[in-house]
Amino acid sequence: MYKLVALDMDGTLLNSDGAISDLNKQAIAAARAQGVCVVLASGRPIEGMEWALKELNMDSDNDFVLSYNASLVQRVASKEIVRSQTLIGRDAKAIAAIAHDLGVHVHAFSRRQGLITPAHNYYTDHEAKINGLTITLADFSELDDNEEIMKVMIIDDAERLEAAIAQLSPALYQQYTIVRSAPFFLEFMHTNSNKGVGVKALADFLNIKQDEVIAMGDAGNDHHMIEFAGLGVAMGNATEETKAIANYVTDTNNNSGVAQVIEKFILNA
Repeated sequence: MYKLVALDMDGTLLNSDGAISDLNKQAIAAARAQGVCVVLASGRPIEGMEWALKELNMDSDNDFVLSYNASLVQRVASKEIVRSQTLIGRDAKAIAAIAHDLGVHVHAFSRRQGLITPAHNYYTDHEAKINGLTITLADFSELDDNEEIMKVMIIDDAERLEAAIAQLSPALYQQYTIVRSAPFFLEFMHTNSNKGVGVKALADFLNIKQDEVIAMGDAGNDHHMIEFAGLGVAMGNATEETKAIANYVTDTNNNSGVAQVIEKFILNA
């Protein structure tokens, strides 16, 4: 029996309108009533997840959440940290310098300052809007080397970002976990931070075995947890690369694919 279900938000739990369907809500509630631990595992900051946690009644101290692509794993109510592995200001400076040289935008999440960027741009504005955040303009070269940074993102339109990615040094992939979470988002985390590591840390904390875990996602930043899980699920709207590594492909996020998996593998198993 599956005991832990880890759900990506955008493109997975949420439909194209950014909402949680009634079918998804009902299936999640039914699984939880059977004692299954359901958690959100997103690239979003916790502020951008709180509304969904509340809507799903997953906001108690017996609930857990994985934010910033699981750079932070914590209890929802008390914010007690189960696992944290983050970057520092020195990393943000280096990545921002690379972004500047490649002619693309950059922003980052600072523990102290929140969402920071050197200059306003469409993609940082989008990030702020979907997560209910304010933007702090900051010269990255002036960041304290040891300031705690949750993650750094190179951001731009898909074509420009694609060109920038092609020019990244292979050595960068040894220094950071680098994942593409959307056509316009490339995310840099600590080498020991990704959704797979985060889900494993939570499973270990809860004494849940790897083969008792389901993970669902649609994009590159979900690959680590899909590969870790006993049942790794790709959404019907997922990238082809994501579908290729999954054990199972469900329906799309607009057709409550999450609910269909919970019904098939938990409620009707």
